[in-house]
Amino acid sequence: MAELLKVDDINVYYGAIHAIKGVSFHVDEGEIVTLIGANGAGKSTTLQTVSGLLRSKTGSITFEGRNIGNVPAHALVAQGLAHVPEGRRIFLQMTVEENLEMGAFTQPGANTPAALKRVYEQFPRLEERRRQVAGTLSGGEQQMLAMGRALMSKPKLLMLDEPSMGLAPILVQQIFDIIRELHKAGTTILLVEQNAQMALSVADRAYVLETGTITLSGTGDELAHSDEVRKAYLGG
Repeated sequence: MAELLKVDDINVYYGAIHAIKGVSFHVDEGEIVTLIGANGAGKSTTLQTVSGLLRSKTGSITFEGRNIGNVPAHALVAQGLAHVPEGRRIFLQMTVEENLEMGAFTQPGANTPAALKRVYEQFPRLEERRRQVAGTLSGGEQQMLAMGRALMSKPKLLMLDEPSMGLAPILVQQIFDIIRELHKAGTTILLVEQNAQMALSVADRAYVLETGTITLSGTGDELAHSDEVRKAYLGG
């Protein structure tokens, strides 16, 4: 598989706080790669740095072989990188369909109907509620909408930040079923998730972040059966 994303020795600071410390990893085309770790480990900061919302003091980030370390976030969307942020960040006063159309801002207008059709096939619930104001959706439906909006840009890499946050267990299962379906359809995914058990169950490969440093890496199955990971994150 071709290497799609390569993160090499990034260091990110919040003022004097060294949040990300020499992090390196890669994502190959067609993979699900997950970053797991405790709250405050640096998972979301890593995604924000890849998507251009934060800047690294060192190292490089390459996407399809091009250095994107200084590319503005909005330009990265046009290059095929979509970020579903923690907390969903949908437009609460707009309808479901208006939210989805906003996700297609980098695409020619003529492509929007076909993109909507694809998203509605992947998320039938959204089609049922396409005229509904987004702020009235359930938490699970809002997460589906955030993911659908990102898919409207036809991403080569979909980055998901804590998609299960705040959801009931049955909805968490639904979201991860959707992640599996997207992967099966060919979408490459970089997943940040505090629910380590669910994340490792879908991951081809995984990295463990602790206080801004990668401490373990391996296949999803290897880390799911690692004594260290089981004790720290799986309650085993």
